[in-house]
Amino acid sequence: MRIPTSPFSAGGEVTALNPATAEPVAAVRLAGLAETDAAIERAHRAFPAWREVAPAARARLLRNFAAVVDEHLEELARLEVANAGHTIGNARWEAGNVRDVLTYYSAAPERHFGRQIPVSGGLDVTFHEPLGVVGIIVPWNFPMPIAGWGFAPALAAGNTVVLKPAELTPLTAMRLGELAHEAGLPEGVFTVIPGKGSVVGERFVTNPLVRKVCFTGSTEVGKGIMRGCADQVKRVTLELGGKSANIVFADADLERAAASAPGGAFDNAGQDCCARSRILVEHTVFERFLDLLRPAVEGFRVADPTLPDTEMGPLISARQRDSVTAHLDGADVAITGRTVGDSEGFWLAPRVVLPRGVQDPVWRHELFGPVVAVMPFTDEADAIAKANDTEYGLSGSIFTRDIGRALRVARGVESGNLSVNSHSSVRYWTPFGGFKQSGLGRELGPDAPDSFSEVKNVFIATDN
Repeated sequence: MRIPTSPFSAGGEVTALNPATAEPVAAVRLAGLAETDAAIERAHRAFPAWREVAPAARARLLRNFAAVVDEHLEELARLEVANAGHTIGNARWEAGNVRDVLTYYSAAPERHFGRQIPVSGGLDVTFHEPLGVVGIIVPWNFPMPIAGWGFAPALAAGNTVVLKPAELTPLTAMRLGELAHEAGLPEGVFTVIPGKGSVVGERFVTNPLVRKVCFTGSTEVGKGIMRGCADQVKRVTLELGGKSANIVFADADLERAAASAPGGAFDNAGQDCCARSRILVEHTVFERFLDLLRPAVEGFRVADPTLPDTEMGPLISARQRDSVTAHLDGADVAITGRTVGDSEGFWLAPRVVLPRGVQDPVWRHELFGPVVAVMPFTDEADAIAKANDTEYGLSGSIFTRDIGRALRVARGVESGNLSVNSHSSVRYWTPFGGFKQSGLGRELGPDAPDSFSEVKNVFIATDN
């Protein structure tokens, strides 16, 4: 496993830890303010030449990047297990997702079409013009795929990219930056800048050479970024918090719904904005569902993340573990899953909690850990009302055999991404994003390059 290195140093140093063991993985040098400005300036200087690269040539470079990532899938996956505590199965999928996203958007340069709009007296056409330098701020919970969701369509649209990984999990993003250069991307086109959010991330917001900021993280920080970008009318995409509902109707396949619920809530130790951390169950089958849920939770495999059959690893840090644990004080815990014993890592057993009402903190707050709250509902309208009683609206699931009900509830729930009889939320070829305080804008899907470009309208008079 190759440990990437950072060319920066003015911002100090951070030690990347293995969450499963709390042991050091690497010392990472961080960028200071002047180094950040210099990297942004290099991206700005690289932009004119990159935007002029012929669509077919830009597509070929992105395909080369995807091919180089494919050659290093296992290395990237092992690096993610060591630095982020992800299970090896998840990490292999995540590395493959970076490859697939690059492959998907490698088709965009040759297909980023404008339009010819009928007018009188001439010809009217539109063009998609790249923005310039795009700053991407990546969270610690999914360091690889979320990086790819930002940089792949941004590069495809003709922008240059500076990317800041999270301080806790910088290693895979740094390695992707090295692989981009191996693939032949010109100097300055894609730069990874490890550093503090208060230094590097804030400079993305305030430096006028950065024309767009993409941020994935907490709603509180996202609001601050949005306020800062407003000073320059800077473009921004935000993917923020979530408190998604998993709605289970009495007519559903209860065995299937209960068996899949732990994966929907505890994947990545619950450190997922899309986690179905609230389960709403129709009151007539509430007790039956809990009976079915118990063995599924107790059998959910929490173990060494390097083992191929592990379903959940550790939390990212002691701080995160302690924050989740604090919310469990005084809670009515109905089911407790397994955890790893005698480990120095940041482990926490999955919990199923029965909230005392809709104002209970475990029902309302995004805990970002392996905790799911379960509550009954009376009818379809009550299910929709309870699901919508949150400031968030990112994801969710609906379990029912009635397709009409599934569509009615899906239209009624205020959420950007919903699944029926499954917990699937993110496919790189479909749009992803949230309602309400879960975010602003959309990532992925065929239209993602549009959000990294401006539409220019040109009218050519033919009446002389």
